[in-house]
Amino acid sequence: MTDARAERVARLIEPLRVVPGSRVDLGEDFDPRYKGGLKKKQGVELLRTGVSLLAEYQERLAAQDTYGVLLCLQALDAGGKDGTIRHVMSGVNPQGVKVSSFKQPSAEELGHDYLWRYSARLPSRGEIAIFNRSHYEEVLVVRVHPEVLDRQRLPADACGPDIWSRRYRAVNDWERYLTDNGFKVVKIFLNLSKEEQRTRFMKRLDLPERNWKFSAADVRERRRWDEYQHAFSEMLTHTSTPWAPWYVVPADRKWFARISTAAVLVHTLMDIDPAYPVVGKEARKDLRAARRELEAEAPKGAPADPYAARHPVPGADGGASRAGKRKRK
Repeated sequence: MTDARAERVARLIEPLRVVPGSRVDLGEDFDPRYKGGLKKKQGVELLRTGVSLLAEYQERLAAQDTYGVLLCLQALDAGGKDGTIRHVMSGVNPQGVKVSSFKQPSAEELGHDYLWRYSARLPSRGEIAIFNRSHYEEVLVVRVHPEVLDRQRLPADACGPDIWSRRYRAVNDWERYLTDNGFKVVKIFLNLSKEEQRTRFMKRLDLPERNWKFSAADVRERRRWDEYQHAFSEMLTHTSTPWAPWYVVPADRKWFARISTAAVLVHTLMDIDPAYPVVGKEARKDLRAARRELEAEAPKGAPADPYAARHPVPGADGGASRAGKRKRK
């Protein structure tokens, strides 16, 4: 990617980044309707470009097989997580991406520490893993519903008034550990306004084909709007770090949320700058031998290298373009 395009991506996402060490008041600091001066028509083209870049970089990431990327998506109900994943990742190779959704923990999961089930779904090297809701549920839903702590069967001395500060510290340390081992952590909060959430809920009620997406629990959780806003603000304040910063993506306009998410992910991959492996001398000898054998099999009148005949690659492996032009006599 050219420096100009890299700078454009950086400029787009910079206003969305939570500066590590800053104090966040979600309602005051981030506008859910912000669109960076863009129009929807521009957004369509930008998203197409972003998806194309993701496909390119994901292929390089998989080929290099050194780094992994973890994308954490957090949002309130109807925030657009599923649609964002579907659109942003539409062009990548499914073999290199895995998506995990975390619902209410199972009995087995509750028998372990609260990060155990998330650790089990981390990406391998060369992969992108997406957490549709993530380990941050442990300082969001659990904070708004402290009764959930009872089911986690924690010892009494682990449930004191400093439990949230200790969990923030543990999460930061865990993410630092992942980063130190070559796994980049990308964290996006889709910031939805209360009125836009109401609009999307009403749409789910009005359209029969969307009824299945609505749950009475959604309205119950909506009654705790202010509590969630406080929990999100505290989370952003205490867990946006230099090695794993948060990005607050405006979510009222779905098209802008998708562009921004793609840009944050592309920016991360650009920073890694994965490269295709370089073939060594011995392996190159094997390639030349394989080339000679395959060229010798070409039918009479056919190019020795059909691919190079159609797509000349100057100097590829000692003369692929020349090989493509030779005909079998």
